[in-house]
Amino acid sequence: MDSVTETPLSLPVWDAPRATTPIVWTQVIPGSKSITNRALILAALAAGPSTIHGVLRSRDTDLMADALRSMGVTITEETPDRYHVEPPAELSSGSIDCGLAGTVMRFVPPVAAFANGPVHFDGDEQARIRPMTSILDALRTLGVKVENNTLPFTVTSDGIPEGGVVEIDASASSQFVSGLLLSAPRFTNGVTVRHIGGRLPSMPHIEMTVAMLREVGIQVDVTPNQWTVHPGEIRGHTWRIEPDLSNATPFLAAAAVTRGTVTVRNWPRATTQPGDSIRSILEEMGCTVEFISNEAAFDLQVTGPTELKGIHLDMSDIGELTPTVAALAALATTESRLTGIAHLRGHETNRLEALTTEINRLGGHCTELDDGLHITPAPLHGGVWHSYADHRMATAGAIIGLVVKDLGVEDIQTTSKTFPGFETLWEEMVG
Repeated sequence: MDSVTETPLSLPVWDAPRATTPIVWTQVIPGSKSITNRALILAALAAGPSTIHGVLRSRDTDLMADALRSMGVTITEETPDRYHVEPPAELSSGSIDCGLAGTVMRFVPPVAAFANGPVHFDGDEQARIRPMTSILDALRTLGVKVENNTLPFTVTSDGIPEGGVVEIDASASSQFVSGLLLSAPRFTNGVTVRHIGGRLPSMPHIEMTVAMLREVGIQVDVTPNQWTVHPGEIRGHTWRIEPDLSNATPFLAAAAVTRGTVTVRNWPRATTQPGDSIRSILEEMGCTVEFISNEAAFDLQVTGPTELKGIHLDMSDIGELTPTVAALAALATTESRLTGIAHLRGHETNRLEALTTEINRLGGHCTELDDGLHITPAPLHGGVWHSYADHRMATAGAIIGLVVKDLGVEDIQTTSKTFPGFETLWEEMVG
């Protein structure tokens, strides 16, 4: 992926609020982007109507809904966070804006294989350098015509593809596997996906995909680095979306860096979301982490330590938490090594280079490794933290701004990708 390019300073700079006392706060987190967009795909391919409760409303999920609508799926907003989805008798040709959403650019092309005409895909300029070859070549192997290897591209299919066995290198993103699996039941013979590359990142997201397929009646056989999805009818379903645990992590980090106590409502006791790993990470860094029973479910409560410790962590399964953990590491009292995350160079931006650049810009000491980051304690000073149009870079800056004076976060609005209104809630929390 291309080197990080500084975002123009003409973008607005948000004065990150600084906490002068320990933060004590209770936060309700909107629904999971990952679960919302998988539920939308399965509802669009189902044999009957579906209802999705707790829909996350964000740029990424709105792009997904609009992408499916462009191919003839009826998605009715019954309330702001409840959708009724009616799949069409036949998907139609269309034109799809992926924005910068990896789930749209990687989950929807296999869906387009069932359309009755060409489906054109494009997105933000920054999206055109995101890796796409693995899934597009896989579709070609399965008998689907694809023009071009990056955005913009066009998918065209002559009837229902037969499916079969496909070998891919998904070491750049687990989304390549999930994208194929979600549509696989509709292929005549189903699909077997074999991963043949290096270490596969973000396995919990693939486990999430498999669990959701099984929930709608699809048989999935799993062996190491291979997934076989049998052909079958996807049932219409009532989905209830969990809170987005990755979006909760900045709020829990606020407790960690201010010696405060933050409670996140309705944290699931069992989940496939990678964000759940923040519990053990915060404990290892010195926090007190506990479940508190409420009337309907459980809340997660985190209390920050007197001294925040660094961490040595293989994050290959939980790469999306890297910006939050890197921000914590930059404020810790001992060194941290975050490894197993070379694939983050192909995310919304080159996150390893971006985090290194921004931490060091503030006086920190961060070194980019072959597969991660090495962060050692150093006093930080104020300045502008650049977001690179990356929502998780922006929230990392907000965390650091809690304890560093005069820190501005450029383009905080990029958080609307997965968490509209983040900055308002953050300001309310800090008070």
